[in-house]
Amino acid sequence: MARRKHVPMRTCIGCRETHAKWDLIRIVRTPQGVFVDPSRRMPGRGAYLHARRACWEKAFKRRAFAHALRTTLTPEDIARLRAFMESLPQDEPTPVEVTHGPGADE
Repeated sequence: MARRKHVPMRTCIGCRETHAKWDLIRIVRTPQGVFVDPSRRMPGRGAYLHARRACWEKAFKRRAFAHALRTTLTPEDIARLRAFMESLPQDEPTPVEVTHGPGADE
C-alpha cells in the first residue's frame, strides 16, 4: 500500500476557503513591510490568498490583511498590495509569477 504525501492546507483570508498551500499566494510581514512572498518561504508572519482579485477585494474590505498579519498596514504596504491585486484576474485563478518584493530574485 502506497503512502500518500501530506499536503499542507491553508485558508484564504479573502473567501475563507481552504486549499493546498501551493495553490495560494503568500503575503508576509517583514521588518521592511508587507510583501507578496514569491518563494512562499520568507521568514515572517504570513497569510494566504487565492490568485483572484475578488478574494483580495474581500480581504481589503474586511481588513483581513492587518488582522491576519497582526500589524497595521502602512500606506506603502497598501499601495504595494493593491498594485499586485490589479495584476490578478477577476474570475478564474491562474498561476501567478511574482516578480517584486524581497526575495523575488531567488
